[in-house]
Amino acid sequence: MAKIEGRNPVIEALKGNRKLDRILIKNDISGDKIDWIISQARRQGVIVERVSRNTLDKLALSHAHQGVIAIGETLTLVSVDDILKYAYQRDEQPFIIILDQIQDPHNFGSIIRTSYAAGAHGIIFQKKRAVGVTPVVAKSSAGAIEHIRLAEVTNINQTIDRLKEEGLWIAGADMQGQQAHYQADLKGKIGLVIGSEGQGLRRLTREKCDFLIKIPMLGELGSLNASVAAAIIIYEIVRQRA
Repeated sequence: MAKIEGRNPVIEALKGNRKLDRILIKNDISGDKIDWIISQARRQGVIVERVSRNTLDKLALSHAHQGVIAIGETLTLVSVDDILKYAYQRDEQPFIIILDQIQDPHNFGSIIRTSYAAGAHGIIFQKKRAVGVTPVVAKSSAGAIEHIRLAEVTNINQTIDRLKEEGLWIAGADMQGQQAHYQADLKGKIGLVIGSEGQGLRRLTREKCDFLIKIPMLGELGSLNASVAAAIIIYEIVRQRA
């Protein structure tokens, strides 16, 4: 069983396909969102319990439960081929985000939120040496995690080879890039690789990319937060695809 913490994440879980067992709500809170959660939960046959803040605090992992925690089945992950199939079913060129050992759950959640808002078909992330799907990730995604396709793989580089076989161009976000993100051709079938917060892209992953792009840095800081950098490039892809 998994925990979903926070009002918006629980609302999106109720809207999505995840089966929920029960929802715990702090005794003395109310409002439109709480009313919606209670009514929708009852409509779906989900048990609603009023509990103390202390009970929620003991259960919470994100430290930001906002008085609401849902308990239900673990989020269903998909395969890389499922993401490709989804794009083709929509008669669209695949647009996939690939995460190379992202370890901060807030960054992962934020990237999920941006990717879903931008219409990406899915996100691929590594199983080892990277953050998985946690309550903090779900909370940071503001519920978008319930609606985007996520694929966990054991080897990012082999996955990149598979995407290349499918005709995707693989762009790596890296400060060693020879062109700015807005100078590169990011149209068509595209996979964007975002590296880890401290190390960026690993050497082999960097070499697997068809080309590297960078975000110009005009100030004294040498890099951006991984989720901020991802958002900037993702929306350049959106602009070009439009």
